[in-house]
Amino acid sequence: MNEWGTPPVYETTGTERLGRIIAVYQTHYRVMTETGESLSELSGKLRFQSGTKAELPAVGDWIIQTEREPGKGRIERVLPRSSQFSRKAAGTETEEQIICANVDVALLVMAFGHDFNVRRLERYLTVAWDAGVTPIIVLTKKSLMPSIETELQAVEAIAFGTPILAVDSLTGDGLEELREQLQIKQTIVLVGSSGVGKSTLVNALAGDQLMETGGVREDDERGRHTTTHRELKRLSNGLLLVDTPGMRELALWDGSDGLSSTFSDIEELAENCRFRDCEHDKEPGCAVRTALEDGTLTAERWNSFVKLKREIAYAERKQNVALQAAEKEKWKKIHKQAQAHTKVKYQKR
Repeated sequence: MNEWGTPPVYETTGTERLGRIIAVYQTHYRVMTETGESLSELSGKLRFQSGTKAELPAVGDWIIQTEREPGKGRIERVLPRSSQFSRKAAGTETEEQIICANVDVALLVMAFGHDFNVRRLERYLTVAWDAGVTPIIVLTKKSLMPSIETELQAVEAIAFGTPILAVDSLTGDGLEELREQLQIKQTIVLVGSSGVGKSTLVNALAGDQLMETGGVREDDERGRHTTTHRELKRLSNGLLLVDTPGMRELALWDGSDGLSSTFSDIEELAENCRFRDCEHDKEPGCAVRTALEDGTLTAERWNSFVKLKREIAYAERKQNVALQAAEKEKWKKIHKQAQAHTKVKYQKR
């Protein structure tokens, strides 16, 4: 199993097998174990004990399963995650969606051209840092631009030490520098909008046509979804890649820790304010307002910080309500099961 990453220490017994989730479907999971690949389903106990969907297996999870027959398994438990890349699930329901688990590096992929959006990149960085994942910014389609200096300077102004690589997957320009940033057996997730060239980048890193690729619409340069589900792939060079469907919107689930890392410049400014509880509005001695006035801090970056901070605060309020409801539902299920058990026991007397 070492070729699929570094598994956690766990002693299996009997028919138990350590495995890693490489793909998730509606009711089944593709799992790689030391005996090969299997199509597995959840055990009744695991399904019952999972209070939320975030507790169910996700791509990249290490799990323990029992094998009923060759090629078929039953997932008994999910082992603790070293990291989890998540977002708020699409729609109005307050629910965490795990994009992938046990990831080491996130390639934040953005294309030169109409997709180029520094504010979206700040959001990606916030999610990556909060997940405990090392981000690397990858700017694709380099050959389409006569000059990239303006875009690179804009990214450097918000990246603060995060590696930035401009590449062209078709010509190979910049790919060697990217490979040098990655290590064998690392689990890497690619995150970016549709049409930025994630599938083409995977093929270039693999040296093979692993992924279907598609063009972009000429009117707005937005791409078509060539990746329809998340899947962990092992490349011949030992890299482990999770390709994801395009995510133009990446709603924050938590992000408080990631926000401090992404906007460390603003955090440092705030430490120099006269008042510790400064709201950076009309208070005297506000270092943030001074920086905005003298241009050290741009209004666009400040507004982005405020927007993401409000979104995180709103998400936290919604989550508290949702967690209370989930806990209540969990105990209702436990109480109902206990009642049924007592009734059966009484009837046997």
